[in-house]
Amino acid sequence: MKSWDETGVIDSRFLQTCDIQADEFRLEPFIMVIFGGGGDLSRRKLVPAIYHLFKEREMPDFAVLGFGKPSAEDGQYREIMRQSLRAFDTEAYDEAEWEEFGKHLFYLSGVFEKEGNYRDLQEKIDRIADTFTGGAKNVIYYLAVPPREAPVIVGKLKKFNLCRGTYRARIIVEKPFGHDLQSAQELNRILDDAFDEDQIYRIDHYLGKDPVQNIIFFRFSNTIFEEIWNRRYIDNVQITVAEEIGIDNRGAFYESAGVIRDIVQNHIMQLFGLVAMEAPIAFKASFIWEERLKVFRSIRSMSEEYVREFTVRGQYAQGWIRGERVPGYREEERVFPLSNTATFFAGKFYVDNLRWAGVPFYIRTGKRMARRVTEICLQFKQLPLRLFGRTCDVAEPNILILTIQPDEKIALRFGVKFPYSENQLYPVSMVFSYKEVFKTKIHPPYERLLMDCMKGDQTLFVREDAVEEMWSIVDPIISVWESEPPDGFPNYKAGEWGPPAAQHLLERENRRWLTE
Repeated sequence: MKSWDETGVIDSRFLQTCDIQADEFRLEPFIMVIFGGGGDLSRRKLVPAIYHLFKEREMPDFAVLGFGKPSAEDGQYREIMRQSLRAFDTEAYDEAEWEEFGKHLFYLSGVFEKEGNYRDLQEKIDRIADTFTGGAKNVIYYLAVPPREAPVIVGKLKKFNLCRGTYRARIIVEKPFGHDLQSAQELNRILDDAFDEDQIYRIDHYLGKDPVQNIIFFRFSNTIFEEIWNRRYIDNVQITVAEEIGIDNRGAFYESAGVIRDIVQNHIMQLFGLVAMEAPIAFKASFIWEERLKVFRSIRSMSEEYVREFTVRGQYAQGWIRGERVPGYREEERVFPLSNTATFFAGKFYVDNLRWAGVPFYIRTGKRMARRVTEICLQFKQLPLRLFGRTCDVAEPNILILTIQPDEKIALRFGVKFPYSENQLYPVSMVFSYKEVFKTKIHPPYERLLMDCMKGDQTLFVREDAVEEMWSIVDPIISVWESEPPDGFPNYKAGEWGPPAAQHLLERENRRWLTE
């Protein structure tokens, strides 16, 4: 039941902020089993994130149990993780803190296909759980493994009754969630067969970044922006995810994935959904999920002709990054010398709903680009009149810029009169910086996401229907690209903003990329 108060504000149980209690989450003792516990993700991200939370006294009784193919004992595993932390996070490392933290680390050697290893896993979980007060068997399985390993692991966990019942289990699944729509649906079927949906946490680390979370708060708590966040006032929206790095040592993975599966289907689509979604009726996981899902379902399907006309693919050649000569993609380790795998994508999308009808969304992402930056730019329409004479014929449009990385900030560009000039406009920026205002250290997104999983909060994770909708958006592009080999690869040098066709994509519509 809703009513209006004297100020014209809707009175609804979903819209109240003072009398509705936030969801209560309680941290309980847990064991995190990391499949691939000795791999790169574990050493660089996961164990350091848990160590940071431990240092900040955020943790209950806990244990981290690495499960992987390399042969090692508990003590050896602790030393490997200690050396990794010292190498990758020197500032955080503290010898005394580590001595205490290391006691919580354990390891089990084995291959994921062998059933006997799951009996050993079960026994080790039980032994560790017996040391907790009450012997609670709260287990978080983290699949820090290649996607092809996930079905095998989930199937074995189910077979040995490690998913439900005695074991209060949750499972974290890393992207990519499948290889295409069909494989994503199959992976979801396998997960749903072993776990309930509220046990499954599909992780996209972009959603753990504070500036990404802030998109919702910024939009829906500021009238001056929400009222003009639509087709009536916005000319176009641009999302750029540019990376200076190449593919590191991931040649084999990248050859099978490419830029769309690696970045567009997940990271960029999540940003897309947050920018374009309607206001949720409350800040609860299910409500936010539903609004993002509506956006994905409203993105216009692409025909083969549209893909050819309005998407651009590229591959980097050798060039210069920060004064250092870097190899081209085809020269990277474990890459086919004549590879046609794309490392760059640009495209134009439309959202066919009332808010965004007719507004183009331009997306651009790539490896070895001019600089590392993730940015969302909203360009507003210009006034139809020129009030200040011919000197202002090239007046800059108003632009709102949400920078996710490397600098976390929000900027608004607008025009002012240049001092002592005669009717000359000059573009300036008003900038809000997270670092300068809050004076707090930026925490890696894995810390927030791991803590949310420990609490059972799924708000910043991805639901299965959203995964499938995101694949349905990009699958037509992948299909056309894979059926029609590109001409002229490589077609941009490392250190550039992608191939010339990406610039022409906007220039032919009298627009330009706003991130430079």
